[in-house]
Amino acid sequence: MKRIAVTAALMGVFIFANAQTKDSVLTSGGKLKPEQAIMDVRHYTIALNVFFNQHTIDGFTIIDVIMAKPTKVLLFDLMDDYKVSSVLVDGNKQAFDYSKGLITINLNKELPAGKASVKVFYGGKPHVARRPPWDDGFTWTKDSTGHQWMAITAEGSGGKLYYPCKDHPSDEPNEGVDLIITVPKDLVVAGPGLLQSVKKHGKTATYHWKTNYTINNYSILFNVGDYKVFKRPYTTCDGHQTTVQFYVLTEHADKAEHFLDMFVKTIHEQEKYFGEYPFWKEKIAMCETPHLGMEHQTMVAYGNKFRYTKIGGDDYDWLMHHEFGHEWWGNKVTAKDWADYWIHEGICSFGDALYTREFAGEEAYNKIFQQSIYGIQNKLPIVQHPDMDEEAAYIGDIYSKGAFFMHTLRYVMGDTVFFPALKKFVTSPRYTYDNLVNTDDVEQFFTKEEGRDLKPLFDLYLRTTNKLDIHVQALRGNKYLVQLQNISIPLPLDITTDGKTNRSMVDSKGIKIDSKTLPLIDPEVFYIKKVTFE
Repeated sequence: MKRIAVTAALMGVFIFANAQTKDSVLTSGGKLKPEQAIMDVRHYTIALNVFFNQHTIDGFTIIDVIMAKPTKVLLFDLMDDYKVSSVLVDGNKQAFDYSKGLITINLNKELPAGKASVKVFYGGKPHVARRPPWDDGFTWTKDSTGHQWMAITAEGSGGKLYYPCKDHPSDEPNEGVDLIITVPKDLVVAGPGLLQSVKKHGKTATYHWKTNYTINNYSILFNVGDYKVFKRPYTTCDGHQTTVQFYVLTEHADKAEHFLDMFVKTIHEQEKYFGEYPFWKEKIAMCETPHLGMEHQTMVAYGNKFRYTKIGGDDYDWLMHHEFGHEWWGNKVTAKDWADYWIHEGICSFGDALYTREFAGEEAYNKIFQQSIYGIQNKLPIVQHPDMDEEAAYIGDIYSKGAFFMHTLRYVMGDTVFFPALKKFVTSPRYTYDNLVNTDDVEQFFTKEEGRDLKPLFDLYLRTTNKLDIHVQALRGNKYLVQLQNISIPLPLDITTDGKTNRSMVDSKGIKIDSKTLPLIDPEVFYIKKVTFE
């Protein structure tokens, strides 16, 4: 959710790239380095002391990997804000070079294929976010009562913002992460997974957070503040017991119960469409942050300042809903390349509209897309080419046009096929957790569920900037020929003739209709289209 502009039409979060003003080091992904392509990251252990007065961190990170091939070089990403004091590989000290955002470890002898453990000792001043979450970095601030408050945003830069890692979306630590963070004892650390322990020693306290789930590296982070924790038991739609938690600033504790009421309502609604909450073995949680928000796994960042709107007569928080939706689309279902991140942002934004459908009705849902179509830029395809970095991939249309594509796909497939298929995809082991996906996977899945080839529709919406070209030719005797000009498969199409709307399957050959008045094509706006009358 980087570089966001709030758009009421979709009640979601849209991203606008700004590559000219953004430091090139603050982007992630791109073509995978050969030294990292043979490396499978299994686990991170990040143990850090946080010094608020100096705005520094100091400690170590352990990276457990499996090497597919023997190697004499190991390569890890870490931004040039730190001093690396030493590197150990399987307990043995190794020579290294640290420059241009890379730690290059030149091994004393060849490392065989198989398991290895790398421990990096480092410290320094992390990059400070200038405008979080639009820009990544650490935010050092204070709440209104004077307590220290710190947050991290790293979606664009990746985890290399503050810990050495393999900075590529194609590899996540399959065995999870341990975060061991030491802060002043009057503060609380909020992190992913389950809290293992809190150890007080003098003026400091050490919080140990642990997740066993696969996790993307920009969700491996923590927030620190004067938090009070509110908890409720929750039973998932599949009957599993977990807890809903809200790490809220003590000064806002009076807002927590109503927030949790809304949060639980949101959880139920998201489970209806997308299946069981993905990380129930750990927790469902949100954490108040000084920035607007981000989809951090099992500890979603929330900074919308309790500004609610109304849907169906009840309070609604678009930020809460959108960022929590990423627990399914982004955290459970994860794209292996930034080029395919419409899967995260487009489907999650479509999910925002489903909340309106659920509590305000079909007409209100349709109006969202009738309005949001005007915000689609259509300057670049939303799926461009493989090996993109985050900065190039994150254009606004991955939200707006990605969501509209799902709206179109729903219309084309029909609700009795589409909604079960959508839930089947997001709950299938083949496409979730350890198994990362791309656009081809989504296309092939929905093609199979539909029972006919949907590739032309996916290509039109996702891989081109073309609109569906509909040609209407007037014939004699109040007749018209309606044809699809630029797609090879028949599609359903609503056509209003003489005040009545009917749905017909239309292809390139076209269909003839009778109408005494000029027909209206797709009046409810289910397509991004261009209609030509002749």
